[in-house]
Amino acid sequence: MHNVADLIQTIINFNAGRDPERLAMKYAKMRTSPYVFLRGTCHLFYDRLRVDSLPADAPSAWICGDLHLENFGSYKGDNRLVCFDINDFDESTLAPVSWDLVRLLASVFAAVASLRITEKQAVLLCDEFMSAYGSALESGKASWVDRDSATGLINSLLDSLRNRSRVEHLDKYTKLEKKRRVLRCDGERSLKASNKETERAAALVETYAATQKDKKFFDVIDVAHRIAGAGSLGVERYIVLVKGKGSPDENYLLDVKQSLPSSLETHVSTKQPEWASQADRVVTLQNRMQATSTAFLNSVATVKGKRSYVVRALQPSADRVALDDASVTFEQISEVVNQMGRIVAWAHLRGSGHQGSATADALMAFGASRKLWQSQLLAAAHQCAAQVLDDWNAYVTAYDAGAFAIA
Repeated sequence: MHNVADLIQTIINFNAGRDPERLAMKYAKMRTSPYVFLRGTCHLFYDRLRVDSLPADAPSAWICGDLHLENFGSYKGDNRLVCFDINDFDESTLAPVSWDLVRLLASVFAAVASLRITEKQAVLLCDEFMSAYGSALESGKASWVDRDSATGLINSLLDSLRNRSRVEHLDKYTKLEKKRRVLRCDGERSLKASNKETERAAALVETYAATQKDKKFFDVIDVAHRIAGAGSLGVERYIVLVKGKGSPDENYLLDVKQSLPSSLETHVSTKQPEWASQADRVVTLQNRMQATSTAFLNSVATVKGKRSYVVRALQPSADRVALDDASVTFEQISEVVNQMGRIVAWAHLRGSGHQGSATADALMAFGASRKLWQSQLLAAAHQCAAQVLDDWNAYVTAYDAGAFAIA
């Protein structure tokens, strides 16, 4: 058990400087369950992680860093095909592959109540994930999950996306005013941005547009703060409505999000590349690790270069598998977790040999030796999940006592 006062101060210090309104939302979400708490405190997970409990021979590779059950999803790639892959690279860095694995496994244990499964079933899911990961890694060949290769719930999700229209997508985020779309600031998906913030976001999009062939496509119509995720809530982030192919029904939505240093940065001993910016790190590694990257993905920095941002399309085809839905069976969850295991292995393989990452041969050998490290990783994940639960219980008490009230 760690000191509660230290826990409170660590969380407050990490989130310092974030937008107060959305930070209050983050703190409230973190109180709801150990799983959401884990999602919202990636920094704390690595502060607590006992590296000596992990396989000592795990090769270093480009990893997601914040791997958990909800950091996978569907999207349309820049090749116009819809696929299912890891979709969050904010924490990505060069580190032992076991760090990705133990965080994903810990998220399974933390989500037991949300998934309505037993501890024994959680162990089975972890075994399924590790077996699929090890087998795919051992093959040495990176593949992908799309409509043709997906099964079960992922296949159902990708099939359902065929019927989603751009107009319906725009209607979720915008409303019509005199035949012109403006963003809905409903407190659910977005909040009103100040004039200064609107100008800053518009300037970032203008800088981005200068690198594109059709600059008029990115003419800014409206800007709002975006509400999304758990860990990054409160970070400077905008939803930007642009002209696209014409108003009102061919407008496009962009997500513009500030990139901060990876939470793993102070814990990794492996030498990292000198990135042009934090956003350049995120975009480079997303391009490297995904089978195909999402449309419009790029990095942009402020004029003075003090802050950098990831720009990407906000798409009708972006969604997640609802594993916590009451109708979902354990067998269906297991099938999704199996596919997630393979997806993670493929992401690690795609980065092999780049800028200090282990070679494909080293990764394949680690996959082939999975029977030697599966039980060790499972024990470490149990330990991490128990720590998450202890921290969450302390957090709930502190939150209810007003320790995280936003002035």
